[in-house]
Amino acid sequence: MAEWIGIGRRARRCYGFDEIALAPGRITINPEEVDTSWEFCGKKFSVPIMAAAMDGVVDVDFAVAMSKLGGIAALNLDGVQTRYDNPNEVLEDISKATPEKATNLIQKIYTSPIKEKLIGKRVEEIKKKGGYATVSCIPQNAAKFAKIAQAAGADCFIVQSTVTTSQHVATRYTPLDLHKFCKETKIPVILGNCVTYNVTLELLETGCAAILVGVGPGAACTTRGVLGIGVPQVTATVDCAGARDFYYQKTGKYVPIITDGGMRRGGDVCKAFACGADAVMIGSTFARAKEAPGRGFHWGMATSHGNLPRGTRISVGVSGSLEQILFGPAMVDDGSQNLMGALSTSLGSLGAKNIKEMHFVEIIIAPSIQTEGKLFQASQRVGMGK
Repeated sequence: MAEWIGIGRRARRCYGFDEIALAPGRITINPEEVDTSWEFCGKKFSVPIMAAAMDGVVDVDFAVAMSKLGGIAALNLDGVQTRYDNPNEVLEDISKATPEKATNLIQKIYTSPIKEKLIGKRVEEIKKKGGYATVSCIPQNAAKFAKIAQAAGADCFIVQSTVTTSQHVATRYTPLDLHKFCKETKIPVILGNCVTYNVTLELLETGCAAILVGVGPGAACTTRGVLGIGVPQVTATVDCAGARDFYYQKTGKYVPIITDGGMRRGGDVCKAFACGADAVMIGSTFARAKEAPGRGFHWGMATSHGNLPRGTRISVGVSGSLEQILFGPAMVDDGSQNLMGALSTSLGSLGAKNIKEMHFVEIIIAPSIQTEGKLFQASQRVGMGK
């Protein structure tokens, strides 16, 4: 698989969504008769799409709305929702900042300390309104925040960082023991993010409920530019899915993987499932929803870092309601709305009855899939030419 890149050094070729396509099989199925649901810890969700734990995407009301539509939205416990009693005021300030001042303003806003009382309050607000309460934080805060969130009635806890391993080494602080954390936490724990076979296998051994796959592919993330690290999502998903399947064969325990980031439209979502994802996590597309707290803006989770920001604020605009983005009717031509319609139609066209069958469809390397016959779209910047 590897190619020589110089004397004594080889590198393997990895692939992203724009470089592959899905080949139709021998049969087709009525899209209305396929099953697009996924199962997570014994609970079935009709929408296998999660909204990312980003402040421009998820607040209490968004989490509730996503739950009622059949999906999951994660609330960021390290963000403005737990730092400010009235987060709408600072969200408004972020939306009004000029591009030149946005990062510095976000850095300043995120220096305000997290109020632990707001962690429980936000979880309780989601539960009171009938939502599925999923919350997320960095490993350094996980032990303390998980207890608060769990006591308040949280349904799921995500431990998330740029790169997560089960063997984190540090001398200036005590690293989070993921095995102990997953064992002692009484609600499902999702760990992320990772992109390789071996790390996925080691994270699966912790007893987690699911794993997030992806380093740096997000629309507002600059990790790949700042740190130079990451693996394109097609290869990352295939490799991590391979680890999941090996772990299942060895133990009989099936642990879902969730492709996180890099999906701009329905076709990317479908490709993620074909590569082995059990669910996907999306940020920028949901940031365009009327219900999103970002007011048409979206920023990376590490934008607020005081010394080395690895994210930026981008303008995504407001394209429609959350229901439109998930179920249509699509009012745009770029595939960013009616994601579930795209998924069910793709399943039917590929002859896959459900997401697990989607894992076995034929994938081809086809970089021309984005440009072949699309001259007018590209020149007019419509559809696939945007």
